[in-house]
Amino acid sequence: MATVEECEAAMQHFAEHLSGMDVETRRQVVLDRSVTCHLRDLGITFRGQLRDGSLQDVTRTDAGNGQIRLTMTSDDLLKLVDGSLNFAKAWATGRIKVQASVFDLLKLRSLL
Repeated sequence: MATVEECEAAMQHFAEHLSGMDVETRRQVVLDRSVTCHLRDLGITFRGQLRDGSLQDVTRTDAGNGQIRLTMTSDDLLKLVDGSLNFAKAWATGRIKVQASVFDLLKLRSLL
């Protein structure tokens, strides 16, 4: 199990990764949605705002009611961010759960 500090760093790294994507890819993902990521094993939730292809204002929160809701373990968050866990495979096998509209899922696919 990863620590809270490692998960906070992973969320910040993920936000930086999205901000560093090429402008054309970011331009294709025109979303303004709240995003939460609940880590089951730690019982904590991070919240951020997905705007113009970048994740902004990432903080810990008690509320897990984002427009896009991700649920996973702390270890899977670290693996997802470092690239050793494929998002689509993890989602298909239930390691990562996503609650979002179909439209948002299609847009997210180009980010992850």
